[in-house]
Amino acid sequence: MSRRPSRAARSPRSRLAGWAALAAGAMALTACTAGAYSDTVVPTPEPTSTESASSAPAATAEPAACDDPLASYTPDATLPAPTALPSGSTMAAIRERGRLIVGVSADSLLLGARNPITGKIEGFDIDMARLVAKAILGDPDKIELRVITAAQRIPVLTGHEVDLVARNMTITCDRWEQVAFSAEYYRSGQKVLVSLDSDATSMSDLSGQKVCAPAGSTSLDRIAEYPGVIAVPGTTHTDCLVKFQQGEVDAITGDDTVLAGLVAQDPYAKVVGESFSEEPYGLAVAPDQVDLVRFVNAVLAQAEADGSWMASYDRWLAPALGPVTAPPTPVYGR
Repeated sequence: MSRRPSRAARSPRSRLAGWAALAAGAMALTACTAGAYSDTVVPTPEPTSTESASSAPAATAEPAACDDPLASYTPDATLPAPTALPSGSTMAAIRERGRLIVGVSADSLLLGARNPITGKIEGFDIDMARLVAKAILGDPDKIELRVITAAQRIPVLTGHEVDLVARNMTITCDRWEQVAFSAEYYRSGQKVLVSLDSDATSMSDLSGQKVCAPAGSTSLDRIAEYPGVIAVPGTTHTDCLVKFQQGEVDAITGDDTVLAGLVAQDPYAKVVGESFSEEPYGLAVAPDQVDLVRFVNAVLAQAEADGSWMASYDRWLAPALGPVTAPPTPVYGR
C-alpha cells in the first residue's frame, strides 16, 4: 500500500500533487452527484422596502429556556402553503421580496459545495434550504445562497442579513441564546481525520500534535477536552485540509459528514475511531422570527412524510455514511 510521505519530507512538487488530488477528487465526486439545479447564487440587488424579512411583524421570541436544546417550536398545522401565508408574517415578506436568502457553505462536499463543472452550490443542506424556498415561493430556485464561514453563522442572522442558515449548524443551549433553531433535521457526530500512516485511533492519541477545526465551531471548542492536543483554528474545513496537506497540522476534527467529504478529496487521509460527540443539525433563524421557525418545522415534517428528506439523504450522504431508515424524530414544546 502506498504510504503518505512524512510532512517534513514533502517537496513543493509533492504538495502540488496533493493539490491535484484535491481538485481531481472534488471534481470526481461532484461530477457523479451533479443534479439539475439551476444557478441559485444571484447578485445582491439594491435594497427595497421589503429587502429584509425582519421588516415584517414577527412573533415575539419566547424566553430562551433550554432544558432540552432539541426542543423547537411546534409547527403551524396550516402551513406550509404559499397561498396561505399570513399577512404581515416573515414568510409573506420573503414572498414579496421574491427570494429566500440563505447562509450556506460552498466548500463542504456532500452538504454544501460548489460543483466545479456546473458552478452551482449543491448538497444535503442546500436541499433542505430549497425545500423552504419552494414552500414559501412555490419554486425551489427562488433562493439566494450567500456563502459564509462557520464563524459568520450567528452574526448574519442577528444582523438580519439572511433569512436562514443551512450550514451543518449544531443545536446547542448556548446558541439558543442568540438564534432560534428548527427541529433537528440530521444527527452527525464528531470524529478525527489523520494521514494514512498515522497510528492514531482517536483524539486521545494526538497529545502534542496540532489538530485543526474551523473557528466558531463546536468541533474547535471540544479540542480543549483533550489534554496536550494543540488546537489550530481554520477559516473553514477546506482551509484545515490545506493546512493538513501542507504539513501545518497533523489532523482535522469535525462532523463525520464533513470529514467524509474531505477524505473524498485526499487519498492520503483517513477518518478513525468512533464518534465522540453528538451533533444535531438545525436550520437557524433570527430569534425574533419565531413564525418562520414554525413554518420551517412544518416544511421538515412534510419532507419526512413525502420522502423528500430520504431522497436527499440517499443522494448525498448514504454513499459515504450508510443507509438510515428515517430522519431524527422532531422535538417540540418550546
